[in-house]
Order: sequence, then structure tokens, then C-alpha cells
Amino acid sequence: MTTSRLRIARPLSIALLIFAAPALVGCSVAENMVDGVVSEAQDQAGDAVSDALGGAGVSTDGELPTGFPADAIPLVGEVQGGGSAPGSTGWVVVTTLAGDDFASAQAALESAGYVPSAADGDADSGFGTFTLAPYTVVLTVATDGAGVSTATYVVTTS
Repeated sequence: MTTSRLRIARPLSIALLIFAAPALVGCSVAENMVDGVVSEAQDQAGDAVSDALGGAGVSTDGELPTGFPADAIPLVGEVQGGGSAPGSTGWVVVTTLAGDDFASAQAALESAGYVPSAADGDADSGFGTFTLAPYTVVLTVATDGAGVSTATYVVTTS
């Protein structure tokens, strides 16, 4: 796997684990059994995202990460936080969505000129890679058991 793909795949996998795992908990017995594992996985996932961003932290302060190209990357939803790699070579942004979820986020990227590849989604989740030089955006959307949808944008430069 190339370094570029690894830089995208690792944060993506971690983001899916962070935001999809709670949606998998269906009953209180399962919740009690899985709660500790999910908590530990989320801690490890946060560390791995930080590692993928060159040691930069991921915030939950409701702000875009430093240097994020907001004029070039259309985000859908309320920003929850994110992180940036040194030298403005990559960013992670997490938003909370309402409404059409993945379809809205996908439409916003495509309307801005991003070309999708491997994009697929349904009412509760979605995944896609979108490219418009000099950026590649990996978008994942997951809906938890309470019906809250979260989008994770992993943005890298070409």
C-alpha cells in the first residue's frame, strides 16, 4: 500500500471505528459488555489519528483545524472539531449532520467540482473518495443508535 493510500486509509478506518462502533450496540447487556472495549478503541483510535496527522491532536472544540482550506472543501453539518498535519498537508474534520446525511455531503462536494470514486451510501451511512486537484477528500458518514449522523472528512493534498 502506498504511503498516500496509507495516510488516507488509516484515519478513515479509525474514524469509522470511532463513530460506527456505538451504533452497533443494540441492547443494555451488549452495551455493558462492549462499553469498555469501545472506550479503549476510541482512545486508541484518537491516538492513531494523531499519529497519522504527524502528531497533531484532534480537537472537539467546534472549530476547523488550522490551515483547513474551507474555501475549497464544502463541509455539510455542524463542525465538531478536527486536526491538521504539519505543513498543511492534510486535515481531519468531523461534523454532525442533519437531514439527508451522506447524500447531502456527497452533493456538496460534487457541486464544487469534486469527482467521486468508490462512492456509496444509504440512509444511515456512506463512504466515498472525491478528488479535485490539489485535494483528495475521503468522506465517511455513520449514524449511531440514537440517530445522530456524523461525517468525517479526511483531506489530503496531491
